[in-house]
Amino acid sequence: MLHVNNLSLQFGKRVLFDEVNVKFVQGNCYGIIGANGAGKSTFLKILTGDQDPTTGRVELEPGKRIAFLKQNHFEFDKIQVLQTVIMGHKRLYEIMVEKESLYAKEDFTEADGMKTAELEGEFADLEGWNSETDAATLLSNLGIEESKHYSLMEELSNDLKVRVLLAQALFGNPDVLILDEPTNDLDLTTISWLEDFLLDFKNTVIVVSHDRHFLDTVCTHIGDIDFNKINLFTGNYSFWYQSSQLAARQRSDKNKKAEDRKKELMDFISRFSANAAKSKQATSRRKMLDNLDLEEIQPSSRKYPGITFHQERDAGNQILSINNLSKSIDGKTLFKDFTITVNKGDKVAFISRNSLALTTLFEVLNHNVKADTGEFTTGTTITSAYLPNDNHDFFSTKISLIDWLRQYALTDEEREDVNLRTFLGRMLFTGEEALKSATVISGGEKVRCMLSKMMLAKGNLLMMDEPTNHLDLESITALNNAMRDFQGTLLFTSHDHELVNTVANRIIELTPNGIIDKMMSYDEYLADAKIVELQGSLY
Repeated sequence: MLHVNNLSLQFGKRVLFDEVNVKFVQGNCYGIIGANGAGKSTFLKILTGDQDPTTGRVELEPGKRIAFLKQNHFEFDKIQVLQTVIMGHKRLYEIMVEKESLYAKEDFTEADGMKTAELEGEFADLEGWNSETDAATLLSNLGIEESKHYSLMEELSNDLKVRVLLAQALFGNPDVLILDEPTNDLDLTTISWLEDFLLDFKNTVIVVSHDRHFLDTVCTHIGDIDFNKINLFTGNYSFWYQSSQLAARQRSDKNKKAEDRKKELMDFISRFSANAAKSKQATSRRKMLDNLDLEEIQPSSRKYPGITFHQERDAGNQILSINNLSKSIDGKTLFKDFTITVNKGDKVAFISRNSLALTTLFEVLNHNVKADTGEFTTGTTITSAYLPNDNHDFFSTKISLIDWLRQYALTDEEREDVNLRTFLGRMLFTGEEALKSATVISGGEKVRCMLSKMMLAKGNLLMMDEPTNHLDLESITALNNAMRDFQGTLLFTSHDHELVNTVANRIIELTPNGIIDKMMSYDEYLADAKIVELQGSLY
């Protein structure tokens, strides 16, 4: 369907891709992964023709069509919403424009009539008569009400523009669909609809996403960008991650016999395939795992940060009590009469349709913002550590990362350069990286530094506000495992479905008119009809 032949891309001395050869076939969904800066988005741009390779070529079967998710939210500001969606099918839109131009002519000639008949035939073949209905259906499914379908794009908020551009990419059943971070700015309902859409999609999908739940649900294959190459593996992200970890452990175990290794891999595939049967994965996609060649399973060279949260001391039974806490900003209620008791060992995911409410609550609990009413108390044995959503103020001074981290060390031993270098090395700041200025590091590097600060605190109560923001998949996976394994009490917010579902044992939803507090997993919470009904009365 789509072939990439001997593709190379070089910027100056930096080689991003070197003689890449991959084939994307119909009916499969490929998740493209790689460390930050590996070239995921650039690779998609090469596939769509927005970026020329240094050498090599991309070949699409004749007569086939590529559609892709546009990233410029202002490109269509002067265009009507419904029309913007239809523009996703370039040829269909060209025909519509040309037809309108011909019919508008005052001196309509016989040649014009023949041309019009030709266009009408092609228009019908492309199911043009259903185009407005199909576009409207897509928009409605993506949460854009009918009253906005004839508005100009510039009249929409940015989050709605994203949805229109997604509808544009999905419109007209493209042969190859390319999506770069399609779940950004989408709510859970819309993400779920998109997952179902892609599961039913019969053509080729190539997607870049940091949403592991999304990748696990829709992907049949993973394309790993590593060492300037792209290698394709059967299975979703979790299968790639777990199988590569297993292969790495097997490689390090020199004493294990070949037949034992083979059996271990086969048992793993069997278990994973059985678990996949419980998800939305189609039967055909599960069969791919059953028919997998064991040679395809390889250890990954990908490096994962060493994130581990240890408690300096075990907490007593009194953790955190919140009584009648309320907060409004500019006359808008974020939460009111908020009362809960956090128990020892609770891992609480706070959720809300208003992310400002969550951030404000965490800022209140960390004494950075004052509540309008109410109070909260922590137990005398509690040592807390906080990862804020906005970490800008922590990186305003021009000091090296070693000196930055030294500020938060608790003992003389911890302040030693050798200890700090070891600590930073575990967080992937090796060699000269540890001497970088704190003012010039990336968003993901800042979060890794903040996680290092949290680890040094050795708190027994951890609070994290959107901790996966700016992180790559490797860091997200490592953080997920660390939060899951943490023995203390954890309060956090996150839009990462997989993180919330695998870490939280308690869900608290903040609304302007009260809270919903349930001891259950996230998936159970989402599937509970009574909770859906309760949400309807509180928002």
